[in-house]
Amino acid sequence: MLKEFKQFAMRGNVLDMAIGIIIGAAFGKIITSLVGDILMPPLGLILGKVDFSSLFINISGKSYATLAEAKAAGAPTINYGLFLNSVIDFIIVAFAIFLLVRQINRWSKPPAAAPATKDCPFCCSAIPIKATRCPNCTSELRG
Repeated sequence: MLKEFKQFAMRGNVLDMAIGIIIGAAFGKIITSLVGDILMPPLGLILGKVDFSSLFINISGKSYATLAEAKAAGAPTINYGLFLNSVIDFIIVAFAIFLLVRQINRWSKPPAAAPATKDCPFCCSAIPIKATRCPNCTSELRG
């Protein structure tokens, strides 16, 4: 059983998938940092010095100045700023994956198949490429 598991785990598809998951997780952290640390601060500044990660709706009825205070008090909140960060994060990751898959599909297009037939120059019927005489009009074909 151990031998079968080793054989299964060492197959190309399983290793490729494992490598893809590890690289994807690392890529996700990079994108999260890109969104939270690079894109959102200038966007917040443009929109009137807004920190998206601190935007929330308090649904407890008590007043809290910051999201950290509300969380420390255990108040229920709707954290729509963090949600916006996650949506932008997802859009960037999805777009990057789209571009990657698109490029891979371009690289892996199969070559065009060679034609199996040609047209007879006399009667215009389809005949095999290697034919030396047309089976329809019996004309002799030049190679």
